[in-house]
Amino acid sequence: GFRSMMDKGPLVGFPIVGIKVVLEDGNSHSVDSSDAAFQAAARSAFREVYQRAKPQVLEPLMKVGVETPIEFQGDVMGTLSQRRGIIICTTEDEGFVRVEAEVPLADMFGYSTALRSVTQGKAEFTMEFSRYAPAPSGVAEELIKQYQESRSGQKKQ
Repeated sequence: GFRSMMDKGPLVGFPIVGIKVVLEDGNSHSVDSSDAAFQAAARSAFREVYQRAKPQVLEPLMKVGVETPIEFQGDVMGTLSQRRGIIICTTEDEGFVRVEAEVPLADMFGYSTALRSVTQGKAEFTMEFSRYAPAPSGVAEELIKQYQESRSGQKKQ
């Protein structure tokens, strides 16, 4: 029952992660107890405590590595900062610099075009999943609002 509730969270409709469920007590009865009854009880318990647990909207952060000629280092760091990126480190080697940052995935769309523009096509980047982190309150509120609107639209149909 708890697992079924974690597939699609009521906050924004995405899976719930980072939760631990501990069953401390239980009782069964030969007539009233069944798998379906226990699952229904678990779903009900989940709904009861979910909002009290203060759920957070998480967003995927990507580890981004950009290699560019050193003369474009400032421009590259600027493009990453504009996309809510956090610069982790920079390393120089023989006229080139490698900039490593964590950037929200949602802000990485179209980055190759922006990078090409500011470096005259002389830079390249790699991107891989790093971790989930709490989304900024403005982003989270917008996602919650959109999900609630989509759910109310589905109910009207």
